[in-house]
Amino acid sequence: MVRVGSKAPEFALEGIFRDKIKRYQRRDFKGKWLVLFFYPLDFTFVCPTEVTGFNERVSELKKLNADIVGISVDSAYAHKKWVEELGGLDFPLLSDFHKRTARDYQVLIEDEGVALRATFIINPEGIIKYIVESDNDVGRSTDETIRVLSALQTGKLCPINWKPGEATLS
Repeated sequence: MVRVGSKAPEFALEGIFRDKIKRYQRRDFKGKWLVLFFYPLDFTFVCPTEVTGFNERVSELKKLNADIVGISVDSAYAHKKWVEELGGLDFPLLSDFHKRTARDYQVLIEDEGVALRATFIINPEGIIKYIVESDNDVGRSTDETIRVLSALQTGKLCPINWKPGEATLS
């Protein structure tokens, strides 16, 4: 069962980054925090707002020793075309064309053949520290993802609405 505290499932998927298609594995991100987000499909209405929204925050994630990867069931070639239309991205989009990874992470909507809108924060040791899923009609918050990543990195108790630089609980 995939849950907070469990080892993140491995994956080996083709992806597009800076016009190059190559194979990515979860273990490629070992030693860094990983924000892994699933989204339903390229060329839809909500998804480009999220993908470009995360793209605007890549430098903040890098400062937090984190990489970010997006995954959908589209092919790497569809991703390539979509990324061109979006004006480029500073992180890879991976193709879960065979739907194995969405199934492994338990976010596949079998009847529709697409993933839920889901975000996983995985620590440098490969342990899932945060999971959020939402209806595919509602985009996620990049602010909240970065806030939670920052809170997790403190290693301390963080109260409601905690923000970086604020006091933690003892």
